[in-house]
Amino acid sequence: MSAPAVLVQPDFRGGESQADLAYREIRALIVTLELAPGALISEPELQERLGLGRTPIREALRTLAHERLVEVYPRRGMFVAALDPRDLASLSEVREAMEPFAARLAAERRTDEDLSVIDALLADIDAIAAAPDMRALIELDQRIHHHVYHCAHNDFLQSMCDQHYMHALRIWFLALDRVMHLGDAVAEHRDLLLAIRAGDAERAAEVMSSHVHGFEAEVRRAI
Repeated sequence: MSAPAVLVQPDFRGGESQADLAYREIRALIVTLELAPGALISEPELQERLGLGRTPIREALRTLAHERLVEVYPRRGMFVAALDPRDLASLSEVREAMEPFAARLAAERRTDEDLSVIDALLADIDAIAAAPDMRALIELDQRIHHHVYHCAHNDFLQSMCDQHYMHALRIWFLALDRVMHLGDAVAEHRDLLLAIRAGDAERAAEVMSSHVHGFEAEVRRAI
């Protein structure tokens, strides 16, 4: 299955290194299954494809190995991590613990700058509802989740939520052609963003918990 790299999480630090860029681009190829599960990874091919040097590619692959998206076998090479849909339940257990907590903190800690992004995301939800598109919906879902994690203003929590979200998203791509209610799932984020904007921590946590649970149920039906 081939899919365009639609992961466009912004860099809130105001810039990114070559290694950061390589990490983001290679992760996108893995998550969207453009680099197939179990495929041998060729550093020269990635260098040519991404227009980056050997060092940032290697740094990115080390990070992705730590995040279990790349598997390293001595004397055999590096491979895209295998994809097992049975991991969905374990991922959901972790996400159901972390993401409602992140949403709660987001409602308590969001800044004026965060609120302006929330307003823009709400506008994007309205715009995409008028003309749903599968890839655009996935991209919007990523931006919403990433911003909620960011609004928690806890770098450790944000990193953990991002990593587990990417593993879940990879399974989502595996079942993409059979997921029937993607638009409904993204529309649920309206309630989440409104709760965060209103500073309603309990409601934000409740909506996020329901969303993560619903995501697992929908993907499980598809696979």
